[in-house]
Amino acid sequence: MSELKGIYALWYREIKVFSRERSRIISSIVNPILWLLVIGGGLGSAVSFKGIFQEIDYQSFIYPGILVQTALFSSVFFGVYIVWDKKIDFMKEVLVSPLRRTSLFIGKVLGGSTDTLIQIVILICIGFVFISIGIMPKLTLNIISILISLIFLFVTTTALVSIGLIIGSQMESPEGFQLISSFLIFPLFFLSGALFPISNLPPWLSPFIFINPITYAVDGIRGAMIGISQFSLAFDFFVISMFAFIMILLGTYAFKKMKI
Repeated sequence: MSELKGIYALWYREIKVFSRERSRIISSIVNPILWLLVIGGGLGSAVSFKGIFQEIDYQSFIYPGILVQTALFSSVFFGVYIVWDKKIDFMKEVLVSPLRRTSLFIGKVLGGSTDTLIQIVILICIGFVFISIGIMPKLTLNIISILISLIFLFVTTTALVSIGLIIGSQMESPEGFQLISSFLIFPLFFLSGALFPISNLPPWLSPFIFINPITYAVDGIRGAMIGISQFSLAFDFFVISMFAFIMILLGTYAFKKMKI
């Protein structure tokens, strides 16, 4: 029971920190909207799809990718709080408690995942507004599509938060964390098919796309929201579940070896 109380306390702390950082909440909402309106509107006027994607408007097409982008950036950058916790000696206070490091990691993962999912739910609400005013006419948001998407996003987010915590547990400065995480985030996003179809790719590009686990998160959510995907939902979910499982194992190990 004490372990569960410790996990809850860590989760609750992260929620309180997130709720007090209004600039973080605003930026996490404004940036995806700019991608949808500026990038989606600008490129959408010049992009034309062929085959099964021909009837899909570009903004509806990239909307699932923008949701994953929010999860990717928010989740991985959450790891910087580990660096700050070490600097202000919060980690020392936690580690002298009877709480196991595994429970510490789980509490952090749940807190970071909840923060990210709150942002995603807000973006889904904005998606309803965009559909009603005709910006994304081909997007389907109903109970089933939203539920499937949130399941995909939760599993993906736990994996990505774990990555951020792994990096943060090994870093001594926020600057070092930013450098490493940026080097990781942008390839994961741009090679995920978030902004383009992953069918008929050039031979040299295909391997980079298909070894990227984020590709399967985007594909699954796109299948749920616009009804078009490269793989089955079951296969997409299996890949991201395995990805999350491996990252959680690595994150648990990294926390056990973390030095304060």
